[in-house]
Amino acid sequence: MASNHSQKVEAIADHADADNDSSHVNAKSIVLSNEAKVEQANAHSLINPKKEITFTVGTNDIAEAAHQIADQKAAAAKAAEEQAAAEQAAAEQAAAEQAAAEKAQQEAQQAAQNAAAASAASAASASSSAATTASTETTTNKGTFKLSFYDPSVLGSGLGYGGVADNLSVFPKGTRLKITLSDGTVWYRTVNDTGSFAAGNPNQLDVAMPNSQIPSAGVLSATVEVVG
Repeated sequence: MASNHSQKVEAIADHADADNDSSHVNAKSIVLSNEAKVEQANAHSLINPKKEITFTVGTNDIAEAAHQIADQKAAAAKAAEEQAAAEQAAAEQAAAEQAAAEKAQQEAQQAAQNAAAASAASAASASSSAATTASTETTTNKGTFKLSFYDPSVLGSGLGYGGVADNLSVFPKGTRLKITLSDGTVWYRTVNDTGSFAAGNPNQLDVAMPNSQIPSAGVLSATVEVVG
């Protein structure tokens, strides 16, 4: 079927000058050629329909870059959060360690104070006990005695310096004596020896003492008490 265009061309050719047959023939040829081209084009369009252009959202470079930036920001935020948590944990641990150290120091100071207080209390108790013992100590005054001195080591004796020699009929061996000098000095001695002088001097005590400590006066007098 001829198009409107070819119909118009044919009409023009029909109205052409009757004497001009060549023009009419040329017009007819053009119409036929055009019709053939149109039919060919229609057939081609039926065989090869036009493809529609489609776009896939989010696969272009701009969208991809936006996704990468968003991922980087999320990673940075997560790293910052983890670092903040680590710093907070470290600060809490440091605070706990400092508190523990302060507590240990306070406990050590308290222990030292308690030990000092216990030592002071023990010393006070010992002093009180000694004072009580002294106050409850019973003695029997035996009067005034002369005191002479000797060094047992010079005489070859191994009895030491804690005893005295006397007339054993007055103070038997083992008797503990409290000897008070005129200046208030007090000695405690135990009878552990006797001597040839004792027979004629029953009111004299021979006190054991190193030669370097023997009083220069040589003979003294003292009040003698029996302890016990």
